[in-house]
Amino acid sequence: MILALAGGVGASKLLRGLAQVIDPAELTVIVNTGDDVILHGLTICPDVDTVIYTLAGVADQERGWGVEGDTFNALQWLGRYGRECWFNLGDRDLATHLHRSALLNEGRTLTEVTDLIRRAFAVRARILPMSNERVSTIVLTDDGPQSFQSYLVRDGARRAVRGVIFEEIERSRPAPGVLEAIETADGIILCPSNPIISIGPVLAVPGIREALRATKAPIVAISPVVSGRSLKGPTDKFLTGLGHEVSALSVARLYHDFLDLLIIDRLDTGLLPVIEALSLQAKAAETLMDNPERKIALAKETLVCLASLTGWRR
Repeated sequence: MILALAGGVGASKLLRGLAQVIDPAELTVIVNTGDDVILHGLTICPDVDTVIYTLAGVADQERGWGVEGDTFNALQWLGRYGRECWFNLGDRDLATHLHRSALLNEGRTLTEVTDLIRRAFAVRARILPMSNERVSTIVLTDDGPQSFQSYLVRDGARRAVRGVIFEEIERSRPAPGVLEAIETADGIILCPSNPIISIGPVLAVPGIREALRATKAPIVAISPVVSGRSLKGPTDKFLTGLGHEVSALSVARLYHDFLDLLIIDRLDTGLLPVIEALSLQAKAAETLMDNPERKIALAKETLVCLASLTGWRR
């Protein structure tokens, strides 16, 4: 059983490759829910939906979010009524949020609802939200605190990041199955997602980071930073804003207390010695996943790294 910790777009590319290399039924994914937002009375889980849509083969590959071929008629009519339209909700995507919100209102947990949605798409991998409790990622800027989606989508991540808060994180608990998945996994992968606001909230849920330190499973991470730039999204802004340099070395430092091996891009080969000085193993590979072949190749490379670590933990 392979366990992956995931954010949205960057993670979904690797997961798509993994699902073509191993039996998807042997894959469990713990997904960030700090990005979740309530709009128009609906609970929207962007990272969870991106993972499910991608594994179901219906994700819009060009945009990196939403459903391929979706239309936006409902959003246009919401604008007619004076509703906020900065968060793009396609018509098919909207059906997912309506369904989720109805189930949550009936008293189902987010774990139960997520499982029902992935079953509706015939996704064989197990998808777990990090927690059933609501956690909100808040970005601190010079103009005050903002919800993550407001910062990223509405305002285009224009402002400098001064800090990050995971609101209500101390009251959250790992969703049912999360700690068991960490304990029983044969190998664990941290997908190439933003280490601050995609993987960070998952690690901040009380008990998850401790479980990663305690597990006997080897743990491999893929750096989302290549040659001083983020592959997707504002990873560079968040690293800089929290006082880190924009490099794969910073990713290694953020994970070093539980990580066994970090995969970095070949362009960053010069960082291998300093990363290994952190008592980590490191491997350089092609980490750009701009076509199906590269997604599969990186997935295979990651599994090879896990296999090389089997039976070895610090």
